[in-house]
Amino acid sequence: MARKKEISRDMILDVAYKMAINDGLDGMTARSIAKAGHFSTQPLYLEFNGMKEIRAEVLQMISAELKNKILQKEYTGEALVDLDLAYIDFAKTHNKLFSAMFVDGKFGSQIISDTLMNLGLEKFKEQYPNTDYSDQKINDIVIANWISATGMAALVVNQVAKFSQDQIVNVLNAQIHDAMLNDRLDVTAEENSMFAEDEEASLKDNLA
Repeated sequence: MARKKEISRDMILDVAYKMAINDGLDGMTARSIAKAGHFSTQPLYLEFNGMKEIRAEVLQMISAELKNKILQKEYTGEALVDLDLAYIDFAKTHNKLFSAMFVDGKFGSQIISDTLMNLGLEKFKEQYPNTDYSDQKINDIVIANWISATGMAALVVNQVAKFSQDQIVNVLNAQIHDAMLNDRLDVTAEENSMFAEDEEASLKDNLA
């Protein structure tokens, strides 16, 4: 009879996911995962083809959590604004993870980028169901919105400024309405994406 594996793939991912959520991705190594899970590094290399695969799996888990839970909170009843508020709260609560994914550029991920963009499009159409904008126009509005939300989140996380919820809502609504009335992003999303195009790119790089 084959010996049952004591340390499974799911167990390793569970440890890595909790590390990412609590401490960010910067310190995630085979050794740190093994130490946190109280096992050797051998199971990691038996179950995965290195840390790149583990990080990709963890980012998929984070993406699902963002999509289905973290960014689905309701604050004002305005779908797109509530998405932004949930995103800013996520940045404050998980500041190391936020910085690793969106500011430091070490673990920018198209997985997360696609999740955020699709959520933004969904929430815009929910908040403004009667607009007759083209898909490109809506895409540009959502990109501009994410730029504003990420900027405010970075200010809050780095303690550069403090905002009340009312102040944040006012700024976000003003930005959304401006983007609806004006074409300030007169290029395609692929040409001027606020999001990482690969796992090593960052928001900071794409806005530079």
